[in-house]
Formats: sequence, C-alpha cells, structure tokens
Amino acid sequence: MNKLTVRVADWHADNADLRRIREAVFIVEQGVPPELEWDADDVDAVHFLAFEGDFAVGASRLLPDGQIGRVSVLKDWRGLHIGELLMQATIAEAERRDLKQQKLTAQAHAVRFYERLGFRVASEEFLEAGIPHVEMVRDSA
Repeated sequence: MNKLTVRVADWHADNADLRRIREAVFIVEQGVPPELEWDADDVDAVHFLAFEGDFAVGASRLLPDGQIGRVSVLKDWRGLHIGELLMQATIAEAERRDLKQQKLTAQAHAVRFYERLGFRVASEEFLEAGIPHVEMVRDSA
C-alpha cells in the first residue's frame, strides 16, 4: 500500500475526483438521489481529498458554519483509517478558522466512529434520504 495523505481540495480543479468518490459511495452504494447529494453548498465549502499514492480514495467537506459533511471513503479502502485521517484534517481546518463548534449529520451506524473523534449525539434518530441519521456536535478546546 502506498502512503495515505489528505489535502485540501479545490472544488473546480478536483471536481472529477470529488464527484467520482461521492457518486460511488452515496449515489450508487447507498442509493441517495443525485438531487440530494449535490447542492449549492459545494461551491463555498472547503473540500478535502484522501489519497493512496496519487489516487483519490476519500472525500469530505467543511461549510463556513462548521458543518462537516459528505465524509466518504471508497469501499475497497475502508478499514484503513482513511475516514479518521479525513476527519482529523477537516476538524483541524475548522479549528484553524476559529469555528468553536463542529456539527455533522451522522449515519446511525457511524455514531461510534464520530464519538471517538469527540462528537456527541445531539438529536433523536431521523431519516435523511431514507437512511437513519442523528445530529452530532463537537466543541473545540
């Protein structure tokens, strides 16, 4: 396995990789309708890409209000801590921007993953795109 890295992505320059990953994970694998996956927030978000060598295998985004989302890792690369690397980079950028609280909408099966990163559940379970989710928040130190 090549070295795993995460970097800030450019929505325009890196659009093909961002779309390839999110389409594979959310639209194809999880059945999220494309009109729910793509939104106007993408233009103003800070995007992140995770790479194995020079191949993009994961993505996430940070909105100006501290909302983290679209955390996705291609199926064949799961279990290699890529999601954790993406989240660490995203949280670090939020803190660098002095966003005292980070928020996210977690799929219910991923709650423990986010709890390990300092998030806590802040809502009852609800359905989003037909998938059980909960709101979670993390306060910066």
